[in-house]
Amino acid sequence: MVDAENGIYISEKAKEKVIALMQDAGVANDPTYFLRVGVVGGGCSGLSYKMDFDNEQKAGDHVFEDNGIKIVCDLKSFLYLVNTKLEFSDGLNGKGFYFNNPNASRSCGCGESFAV
Repeated sequence: MVDAENGIYISEKAKEKVIALMQDAGVANDPTYFLRVGVVGGGCSGLSYKMDFDNEQKAGDHVFEDNGIKIVCDLKSFLYLVNTKLEFSDGLNGKGFYFNNPNASRSCGCGESFAV
């Protein structure tokens, strides 16, 4: 585990949606599965977020648990995501997951990419 003061967090609403998606994927009752988040090059601002379910930890992964959800992130991505909170919106202005990232200096209009 990594120091709890520097982590990746998940809101209650995002947690509920992750659990529902894990149930839809048939992995909710398998304790080996977790939420993997990361950053890849691309998008209109230079870096894009990625998120998936995984059951294989890799060397160098950082492991967090917040709000009852196990979150795993590779070291390179963690440098961009430290203290980020995964949120979920179902409002009129858009529906879906988004990353509330204090490290991003700017993000694109669609909210799917950012720059530091």
